[in-house]
Amino acid sequence: MKLGSKEHKKLFCQTFLDSHIHYEPEDLPWPELDSFHLNRLKSIPFWREALTIEEEAGRMVSFFADTIDDPLIRDAIALQGREEQRHGRLIQYLINHYQLDIAPPEKEELPKDIQKEFIEFGFGECLDSFFAFGMFGIARQAQYLPEPFFTIFDPILDEEARHIVFFVNWVTYLQIQSGKGFPLLRGVNTFLSYLGAIRNLVDSFGDVDLGGTQEEGEVNPFTASGASHFMEDLTPKLFFATCLAENEKRMAKFDRNLLQPMLFPRLSKLAYQVLRILPEKNSKSISNSVKTSIT
Repeated sequence: MKLGSKEHKKLFCQTFLDSHIHYEPEDLPWPELDSFHLNRLKSIPFWREALTIEEEAGRMVSFFADTIDDPLIRDAIALQGREEQRHGRLIQYLINHYQLDIAPPEKEELPKDIQKEFIEFGFGECLDSFFAFGMFGIARQAQYLPEPFFTIFDPILDEEARHIVFFVNWVTYLQIQSGKGFPLLRGVNTFLSYLGAIRNLVDSFGDVDLGGTQEEGEVNPFTASGASHFMEDLTPKLFFATCLAENEKRMAKFDRNLLQPMLFPRLSKLAYQVLRILPEKNSKSISNSVKTSIT
């Protein structure tokens, strides 16, 4: 199958549309939590950030869908918008159901260049989802909450995987259709687009206080920096290994003719290989080295 072709477009759009699962947050089997696990749930520091991100994403993606002429692509992106909105409703339902004390996020104005915003969001989601898979796996290994809670969120992470696989195929299709399909040029454009997401991740390691002391209204990436909340003795090596294993598990569900986000799995695999040969005390400084090299 040729990338950028009609066959490619049909495959990544139809795969996305056909794999949609209908559910409503209020109909899910939310478990009763004892006081110990309820306090644990309440201590998770990023519910407001997650709610803000999902609600803003739902509005932005749905608005972007209305600007697209191609009916098949429009249908797929409109569906993603509805799924992002449902993620927001799910987090809001969780907050209400378990009576979490979370201030409602403020709505921001949609940007004028909505396609640019969607592309930046998509690259950021590729990064954030990869680490979200790892964070989810770490929390599950640590049995931080009862297993039924993870059963609820497992298909939501599969939806995030669907979003990023659709995105990398759509943005490649867009580049080729706009005359930027030469592989080297496409690779450079993709890497440059990732730089903003990488810098946001680096900032999140340095600036996010897991005790919740960031500035009011500030939204930062949390999936990488938040993993240590679920496991006290978490090491960088275990985190990267878990991210890679969880990502492979979720990506294995897709047609191999579809492109998959590869930059962060490759970088994480390299980091993991380095960490395997470093003494444990030296491996803990890896994030500082990464931060220095990027900034």
